Amino acid sequence: MDDWIDYYDSTHTIYVSKKHRDVHFRVIAADIVGFIPSPGATVLDYSCGEALAAGDVAAACGQLILAEPAPGVRGRLTARFASNPKIAVRSLDDLTQLPDESVDLTVMISVAQYMTPAELDATFALMRRLVKPGGQFVVGDILRPEVGAAADVTALLKLAVQNGFLADALWGLARTALSDYWQLRQSIGLQRYGEGEMIAKLKAAGFSAARAPQNVGHNPARMTFIATREA
Repeated sequence: MDDWIDYYDSTHTIYVSKKHRDVHFRVIAADIVGFIPSPGATVLDYSCGEALAAGDVAAACGQLILAEPAPGVRGRLTARFASNPKIAVRSLDDLTQLPDESVDLTVMISVAQYMTPAELDATFALMRRLVKPGGQFVVGDILRPEVGAAADVTALLKLAVQNGFLADALWGLARTALSDYWQLRQSIGLQRYGEGEMIAKLKAAGFSAARAPQNVGHNPARMTFIATREA
């Protein structure tokens, strides 16, 4: 995962425009809000990225922990939300210091594809320790083995049409084909999981899990799983 962390900590072009970036985080935040169990809940967003709309999530819960591995991104998060008492920014290492069963909801969106299977298992074990009995762990934007990059392109173009950045999307797709992102994706690859495989991994970590009817975010070709911590 280190190479991907370095990439996202750099000046990258994963978003085709500022509007694309803003829409992406707004959609993700709205979906996370839908999982928050109560206004006083403690929510953990694991490897949250820039989390531009985290204020919307914080407004719907008691405390929001933004855990981010990239130092530069983490610094921007700290500065961006310094005035919001509901938001705490942490490194992934900091999470090992959190008390057991201290989180009502954890979310991990569009992260699993960048982790090795062993890294993913270790993260699931950590989430099992942190989530309260009966609490939920939402694992979203899982890439399926049978679905290729064309589905990602289609989803992006649909989002662009709906939100008025189609020209930027077309140019951005051409730019991405020659970018460091695509080269890294080709050299390292992205992890993909079938529905049964992901449910089995979550079960092995101590969760009961099922696939959600809809994926978190804008890409319907990917999967989201709702895992409930067993007692």
